[in-house]
Amino acid sequence: MIRELIVKTRTIRRFKEDEGLDETVLRELIDLARLGGSARNSQPLRYMMVTDRQLGARIFPHLGWAGYLVDWPGPAEGERPPAYVICLLDRRCCQGPESEARIDLGIATQNLLLGAAARDIYGCRIGSFAPDISGLLQIDGSRYKLLLVIALGRAAEEVVLEEAGPDGDIRYWRDRQQVHHVPKRPLTDIIIAPGSPPSKRGSQ
Repeated sequence: MIRELIVKTRTIRRFKEDEGLDETVLRELIDLARLGGSARNSQPLRYMMVTDRQLGARIFPHLGWAGYLVDWPGPAEGERPPAYVICLLDRRCCQGPESEARIDLGIATQNLLLGAAARDIYGCRIGSFAPDISGLLQIDGSRYKLLLVIALGRAAEEVVLEEAGPDGDIRYWRDRQQVHHVPKRPLTDIIIAPGSPPSKRGSQ
């Protein structure tokens, strides 16, 4: 069952914009993020919920969506996310280096997205954003640092996993029907024995 949920939990970049999410659902998902492990148990992550459509529309132009899809500017009107979760680092609670907090961030956001997928809600973690989002959201920059934006909503696209080819190309792509394809490295390529020479498959 956990494997099925992990496979189901895919990055979605086109949403059913007219199907909104309320703060009750987002609070439940953030609660799952809260329960993840944290280095030194410092728990330095904070979250901001955005469900207001007007504010979401103002956030949208400041986001970068898909690095490998160079000709795609992001979801069109009607396919934009109806909600966001803004992930912040609380500097007052960060007891170790920021790199530890970013490990926490990966754990927390995966918990959130797994819980979302169990509800047929999907998201996109966005680390490419304009710095002025902090001003737009009135974030206290002396205390908080914006780490990640998670776009959330019901899926308006299909995502297919496939095995990466022998050339090792892992760039995601879309076919003519706009199905999103995500290559994954084969299991045999990522398990190595102690002292094994590096694999030549996919090396550049």
